Amino acid sequence: MREIKARDITEAVARLCQQANYELDEKVLAALRLAEQNETSPLGREALGQIIENTRVAKRQQLPLCQDCGTTVVFLEIGQDAHIVDGDLTEAVTEGVRQGYTQGYLRKSIVSQPFSARINTRDNTPPVIHTEIVSGDRIKVAVLPKGAGSENMSRMAMLKPSDGRQGVIDFAVRTVDEAGGSPCPPLTVGLGIGSTAEGVMILAKKALLRPTGQPSDDAETAELEKEVLSRINALGIGPLGLGGNVTALAVHAETRPTHIASLPVAVNLQCHSVRHKEVTL
Repeated sequence: MREIKARDITEAVARLCQQANYELDEKVLAALRLAEQNETSPLGREALGQIIENTRVAKRQQLPLCQDCGTTVVFLEIGQDAHIVDGDLTEAVTEGVRQGYTQGYLRKSIVSQPFSARINTRDNTPPVIHTEIVSGDRIKVAVLPKGAGSENMSRMAMLKPSDGRQGVIDFAVRTVDEAGGSPCPPLTVGLGIGSTAEGVMILAKKALLRPTGQPSDDAETAELEKEVLSRINALGIGPLGLGGNVTALAVHAETRPTHIASLPVAVNLQCHSVRHKEVTL
């Protein structure tokens, strides 16, 4: 049994909150540069150029990539042989978000009493925490700040099994088409297929953690990702909704077995600023 101190988790989460909001991963930047080269619309190319310049300024000056610093979504892969000591896991993560957003001067966007008073919690807590028990004695922490512009475009459907592959593709493409420029394209599309109603939504969000453009390890799923991406980019929405042939940078699909009478499908859209950082403790 390996011991991991709660304060180390807090420090890691605080650091990742700031890094995720200040710096895009190199794979995301590479995808944006390729999109700028391939975009046929002059307005679309100009928008992509400004997006890329924004990433340079944010990293150099340690400023948020976007004014919406998001809901802090934290994925934890907890090794079954790891033991957290000197504190509570949920509180350790929450304190990390509190410190990261306060010390990093990141916008606090979380409100309590969501359907009535909507009072700002003033420290971006509580975070949304997803945990998974895995083998080993380490804890992998992934922080995904999720802005509301793209999150509000999330959709889930319980399709009929007879809708099959084509039904999944049509639903994903329709979701992006109806969203238009609202989620700030070019997008990364998280696509969940299978599981249950609540499980498929988590699959779609977890898919956003994959390195941008990395296809699924499953050949059938990878082919579906490719077709969905092609159809989305044929919609003509373009960067920031200004028109063009690059509406999405990537489609990442995650699948799980499901009930014989079900075909759950979820789409979670991520804006051009694919913000997430991770560390293993």
